[in-house]
Order: sequence, then C-alpha cells, then structure tokens
Amino acid sequence: MFTPYRPEPYVDFSQESPKHDILHAIDAVAGQLGREYPLRIGGEEIVTADKIQSVCPGAYQQVVGTVSKANADQADKAVRTAADNFKWWSRTAPEARARILVKAAAIMRRRLYELSAWMCFEVSKSWIEAYAGVCEAIDFLDFYGREMVRLSAGQPVTPYEGEENEYRYTPLGVCVVIPPWNFPCAIMAGMATAALVTGNTVVLKPASTAPVIAAKFVEIMKEAGLPDGVINFVPGSGAAIGDTIVEHPLTRLIAFTGSMEVGLGIFEKASKINKGQIWLKRTVLEMGGKDCIVVDETADLDAAADGIVAAAFGFQGQKCSACSRLIAHQDIYDDLVDRVVDRAKGITVGNTTSPENLFMGAVIDEPAYKKTTDYIAIGKKEGKAVLGGGKVPEGGWYIPPTIYKDLDRNSRIAQEEIFGPVLGIIKAKDFDDGLAIANGTIYGLTGALYSNDRMRLERARHEFHVGNLYLNRKCTGALVDVQPFGGFNMSGTDSKAGGRDYLQLFMQGKSICERW
Repeated sequence: MFTPYRPEPYVDFSQESPKHDILHAIDAVAGQLGREYPLRIGGEEIVTADKIQSVCPGAYQQVVGTVSKANADQADKAVRTAADNFKWWSRTAPEARARILVKAAAIMRRRLYELSAWMCFEVSKSWIEAYAGVCEAIDFLDFYGREMVRLSAGQPVTPYEGEENEYRYTPLGVCVVIPPWNFPCAIMAGMATAALVTGNTVVLKPASTAPVIAAKFVEIMKEAGLPDGVINFVPGSGAAIGDTIVEHPLTRLIAFTGSMEVGLGIFEKASKINKGQIWLKRTVLEMGGKDCIVVDETADLDAAADGIVAAAFGFQGQKCSACSRLIAHQDIYDDLVDRVVDRAKGITVGNTTSPENLFMGAVIDEPAYKKTTDYIAIGKKEGKAVLGGGKVPEGGWYIPPTIYKDLDRNSRIAQEEIFGPVLGIIKAKDFDDGLAIANGTIYGLTGALYSNDRMRLERARHEFHVGNLYLNRKCTGALVDVQPFGGFNMSGTDSKAGGRDYLQLFMQGKSICERW
C-alpha cells in the first residue's frame, strides 16, 4: 500500500545548505551542457540531421543541448507505434502502472537539485521557481499514481436483484501531449503521466524552447521501468509535425497547454473527422489568462502589495496565472500603488545560474522579448509609467519589472495576455466596479481578492468568474490536490490538473451487467 500523498516541501535558499546544494548542481549541469538528445520511438533512438538547439535565455550564446527534430514521417511513426503498444499497455494492471509513477517520483526527488539546475539554464527560472517546478512534477506523479489505484477499484452502482452490475473506467488510446515551455517539467510531466497511468500511450512533443528537460524526464521514466513504446518522444516544430499528430486518425486525445491561439487551432482541428477515424477526439486544453488581483479599501495593504509583486513578477510574469492586472479601490489606490512600486524596485534581475539568489531571470527568447517590449511601448501611450526602464545585464533576454497605472479597463494592456513582467493598474470606484473590471475579459483562469469584508469575500466566491480564486493571498502557486488548476472561458476546458477528477478525462466509463 502506498503512503498517503502529501505535497513535496520547499526549501529556503537563504539557508546555507540548500544554497550549497543548488550551486553544486548548477556546476554539475554546466559540465553537461551541449549534449545531444535523440528522438525515442518505440525502443529506437533516432538521431536526425535536423536539430533543435536549446539555448540559455539568460546567456543566449550558451547552448543547453541539441535535440533531434522529428519530421512528419517520424511523427506518423510515433503515433502508429503508440497505437500498437496501446493494445497491451491498456491491459497492464493499474497498480503496476501506478508503481512506475511512484518510482519515477522517487528518482526525481533524489535528483531534485539537478533537475532544478537544468531549468535555471534552459528557461531562466529562479532557484525557488525551478525547485518548486520539480516539486510539482513529483506531486503530479505521486498523486496520479495513487488516484489511479483508487479509481481502478470500480465505481459504486445501485444493486439490482438477479444481476451483477459494474461501472469501470477504461483508457482511450493514443494521447498527444503538447506541454508549454514555462513549466517544462511540472506541466509536461503532469499531462504525460496522467495519460500513461490511465492506460493510454503517449506521443510527447515538448516545447521547442525547452526540450532538454523533457528528454531528461523521458530518461527518468525509462529508468523507473516504463516499457519502450509507451511514451514516444518527438520534439519538432508545430508547423512540421503539429498537424500530423493532432489530425492523425489514430490519435484519441490531445492534451495541450499554451497560448489561446494555438489551443483554439487544436480544438478546431480535433473536431474534424479524418479518414479512418472512428471516434470523436477529446481535448484537454489550458490556454492562458489575463489574471488580476482586486484590492478593496478594507484590505491589509502590505500583505496585498507583497502578493501582487510576487504574482506579477515571479518567473518574469511568464505564468498563465501571473497577476497582470491590479484593480484597486479608489480610496486606497495611490497608497497601494506606492507600496507595490517600492517593493518592485527591490527586485533583482540577472542570470539565474549565477551564485546570487536572484528574483527574476530572462524572458524565454527573442520573440518573447520583442513582444513584451512592444507592449511596453503600448503601455506608455495607454497609461502612466511608474516603474520600468531600469538597467539589466547584457547577453540575455532581460526585461526589468514594468508598471503602468491609470489604465482604462478596456485598454490593450488591460485586456491582452502579455506573458512578461508588465503590470497594469486600474482604479475601481467601488467593489461592484472592481468585480466588473475583473470579469471583463475573455479569460477566466485565476484571480485574487484582498479584503477584510466577509460579505465581499462571500460574494467573490460566487461572482468572481475564474477557475482558481484566492482570497487574501496571491493568484499564483497552486498545489497538486490542494488547489486543482484550470480556468473558464478562453482559459481552456477547466480540466483541473492535479484534481481528483482529472484522470477521468483520460478515460471513458464502461457499464457491465451480467444476469445470473
């Protein structure tokens, strides 16, 4: 019997021992940079002439690794290989599948600092953001393994005389997993292992800006005992292989996390029936947000300011849950703006592989840098800049914390997902107005309310239209099975990753009756 699940604890990098361990891991990983990683289809490792070069955003002349790049024929082969292996993997005992996840979680726990260091290099996560990302991956594996054992016991049905009736969950088939670059360990591992533990086989196409950590995960799963062909690793561009794996008639489900534009394209393509397809494809989509924190005139402003800065600028604002809008009551507006700006001025920015425990690294790549700086230019026209333009290191895609106040609620800075360290502040006349502003976007992922008014907190539970609502705390940092994660509207299918009904999305119910 497995021990009860509990979230993996974090460490404090201001303490000497964790700081020593992460710096040692960074040094060790630095000695492994530049290695090559093959495709993995079935039991075959395939080295291709075409490559994806993963570079360090904080020092973009530094190559993290070179990964073989799949073409359409190899993507087709991966789907067909996964379909062939589904025939026997789907009949493997759920407990056996769960043990592989629990074993992989134990391996990741032993390599926690090393895997964290890889993300400091590959996506410029700060030490604690990287560490938390590996902890979340471990949590997904541990929790989903245990959940599969629970679900495999069968579901209750009403007894009926003279018959044996049973309701069980069965796997779907080939699952295409397309994870994002911003959580290249946690979300990637969570989606892939949810598919695997429920008896499906996987075609994994990692983000092209973060393929190395995915290659490390696939190696760990093999070490944990996952048989060849159950997960097939095919890095490649969306243009080259995306349509192949999404539209393939043997694909049964697509699990995607990323931009709304790409997610909507997958949703549309998955809805079409292709020749030889005998099912309706299922999609599990998480597509971002325009998240906000609302602060009323009764709130603890120091606590609110701390939460706002952490949620807006943690990992450079590159989280779908990041606070990109602050909605403040007019009575405390100026005071709160001053407190937020004062705290944000103290943020340190630089290469997160350095010996310093920096708060912010670089944005992921040049397109992200250009997109964010374009929005900063827009912000100068739409609002009043109260922070920005500070000095940052050279040689990386660094953008300092940027804050605009006095924005119109319908401005581009207040409506469009930026995915960078840019915070827009909007003034609300009263609580009703604040709620209207909060709900006034096409998204509905996360949101937070700071208030000491009980009736307003209760109203927010019903009227603040987001999938993850936080009261008197920041709007980022969901924990597996503590705050199941997923959003409304154009934020996706509200699949609630890390929740007790998530695995059922990767299965279908089967009712069985035998009359005696």
